[in-house]
Amino acid sequence: METDKIEDPKSQFPTTILYDPARKKEPSSQYIKERDKCLSMFCNWNDDEQVDFVEQLLSRMCHYQHGNINAFLKPMLQRDFISLLPKKGLDHVADNILSFLDAESLCAAELVSKEWNRVISEGMLWKKLIERKVRSDSLWRGLAERKKWIKYLFVPRQGEYRNHSFYRQLYPVIMKDIETIENNWRSGNHNLQRINCRSENSKGVYCLQYDDNKIVSGLRDNTIKIWSRSTLQCEKILTGHTGSVLCLQYDDKVIISGSSDSTVRVWDVKSGEMTNTLIHHCEAVLHLRFNNGMMVTCSKDRSIAVWDMTSPKEITLRRVLVGHRAAVNVVDFDEKYIVSASGDRTIKVWSTSSCEFIRTLNGHKRGIACLQYRDRLVVSGSSDNSIRLWDIECGACLRVLEGHEELVRCIRFDSKRIVSGAYDGKIKVWDLVAALDPRAQPSSLCIKTLNEHTGRVFRLQFDEFQIVSSSHDDTILIWDFLNYSQENNADPGPNRNNNTLTMTTANNESGRSPSPME
Repeated sequence: METDKIEDPKSQFPTTILYDPARKKEPSSQYIKERDKCLSMFCNWNDDEQVDFVEQLLSRMCHYQHGNINAFLKPMLQRDFISLLPKKGLDHVADNILSFLDAESLCAAELVSKEWNRVISEGMLWKKLIERKVRSDSLWRGLAERKKWIKYLFVPRQGEYRNHSFYRQLYPVIMKDIETIENNWRSGNHNLQRINCRSENSKGVYCLQYDDNKIVSGLRDNTIKIWSRSTLQCEKILTGHTGSVLCLQYDDKVIISGSSDSTVRVWDVKSGEMTNTLIHHCEAVLHLRFNNGMMVTCSKDRSIAVWDMTSPKEITLRRVLVGHRAAVNVVDFDEKYIVSASGDRTIKVWSTSSCEFIRTLNGHKRGIACLQYRDRLVVSGSSDNSIRLWDIECGACLRVLEGHEELVRCIRFDSKRIVSGAYDGKIKVWDLVAALDPRAQPSSLCIKTLNEHTGRVFRLQFDEFQIVSSSHDDTILIWDFLNYSQENNADPGPNRNNNTLTMTTANNESGRSPSPME
């Protein structure tokens, strides 16, 4: 083996380096003669003999020689398959391979060569990347619909077709919009729309649900009011309950509501006609949920009722769950568990299929007013002013969130954040990912506190772009984080963004209305 010794004047030891190709010596004439003779013989052998001979040579070499041969072979073994596939008539294969790249990788691929850039351009791969995001991510889907660029995706209608450069330029615009939305959530930047729905005889909006076209609200005046999202006008009033409407849920066919009159009523979502009345509970129906032919209701009478829904007019009682020692304030369920929370300070977990009791989650120091359950996570709010996160499978409390000054009345969460509303009139936005990280400091968990309601917050829902909340102050507020502009928010205060509708001017009432939690 050839080695060289280099004397370092600062070191008492000589440095030995192995073979360096840049410093190799000129071959001798004898070596050249013998090498040419070997190569001549090598060329006369068949493929298998040549491979065997090379294997024999390699087995007699040392490690550093193998490294040099590997460096020599590596570029010989590389193939620009993306450039070669179209020449074989396999453009679609090259498209499919590159379509799996994310945005950063696709940018890098464009710079590899003109041929790669051509494949990406002719394959409309930026369009395909955007479409993949829209299919898999609700934020992208919602943004596509609200910003109107969804019409250029999938199979555009005649006249809506755009070339590759349009989608290449659209992608960074979308990313900028997403970044702006996230910044608005963190900073609390929003446009505010306000619906005033006061009436002469009552005060308070106890429950709501919304979509892109309407807001359905349940009021203390015994009515359900349906509001237009575009005009903020009341389009329909459903009457029939003889007590406050404390809870409701709707889908594309029915609205189902529960009331302090102890009944559950079913309404046609299009006509507003009442189609069914369920009489079972002997006290106020505080909450209900329905999905996939099943409904669960809970009551101040301490019981939970499980119903089978064949049709709006065919709803039959399956089972009554008893175990709580105080009013059952809220229920949620999926195909595995029914989860209930009560004024007795406990959360109980039941089997959805068998309705058998499974476990109790203990930790809150006072009654529990609200919860949401999804996958393994339960998030609950209590009159001890705290929010708790639970693992439903083992019953462990994962985190306690503190910050509200009064009873936490409503809570919702998605994959990124928790939004809570309380009797202190405040809505708080929490970082869910950080809350699930045991290393996160408690002081870092509350992202923003929103304070526009002048009364207790009774109910809220939210999505990636907005929060819709209702309150004892008889208002429904729409907090828009997508369309925030500084011009519309230059005048701070509870009446800024004067997109306000007053249903009926009411006399100022000095006393507070009773809460369904009391």
